[in-house]
Amino acid sequence: MKIISNPHELNNYVKTLDKTIGFVPTMGALHEGHISLIKEARKNNEFVVVSIFVNPTQFSKDEDLDKYPRKDEADKKICELSGVDVLFFPNAEDIYGDDEVSLLAPNVRGYVLEGHTRPTHFNGVLTVVNKLLNIVKPTRAYFGKKDAQQLNLITLMVKQLFMNVEIVPIDTKRDSDGLALSSRNVYLSKEQRKEALKIPGSLNLASNLIAKKVLDTKEIQEKMLDYLSPLEVFYVEILDREFNKVENVEIGNTIILVEVKVGETRLLDNIWL
Repeated sequence: MKIISNPHELNNYVKTLDKTIGFVPTMGALHEGHISLIKEARKNNEFVVVSIFVNPTQFSKDEDLDKYPRKDEADKKICELSGVDVLFFPNAEDIYGDDEVSLLAPNVRGYVLEGHTRPTHFNGVLTVVNKLLNIVKPTRAYFGKKDAQQLNLITLMVKQLFMNVEIVPIDTKRDSDGLALSSRNVYLSKEQRKEALKIPGSLNLASNLIAKKVLDTKEIQEKMLDYLSPLEVFYVEILDREFNKVENVEIGNTIILVEVKVGETRLLDNIWL
């Protein structure tokens, strides 16, 4: 496995390849969810690039940039064992300059849900993903469905900017207790982790209601909120796949999204119906 930190070096290197490139952008602290993305990239491409970059522009001043989990040596080993060809490991000064051109998230979709409480977050996400895609020039880029709003906005950016890359969504990986895998799970104490199980529990409740032909989104939403009590809930939303509000669940075109705070940790989860 080759490790590259300089964007120009990587860009020049991939230009010499006459191969399909699968790309997995990450912020490190890799877990089985990331590994599933790498495996999918490995299966469907001749060459695999993984990036590890904790992107400062998607964190606001009061968020956990300095505390964000970093496991550099373990991550390198995971990438090597997973068959990664190139690990892109830049520093912030490699990616950003003094007077930056940046992207703005769309006025509606970028400022609802997670964007409502983190209004600069998706500007940073779209800017860095745009940069990474331009550096790597992949055939396909792989993103987890757990971050559904991020996935939607990246797909929209690629479409609207006429970028020549296929965005591939990958199903959420869960721990044996049902909690969605996340690098931020390490913040949870033993007791908080038990509390966090209310998140997948609320989604299971919604699934059971829908299986019983309860399709009214307000009714499902109310029962989910009751179930999540007393956790601090940022939102429970039931939307179509274009992130519009809907009155009734439509199988094949609906996402149920949850974000809560457990202790000091924000956790996201969802189900695609």
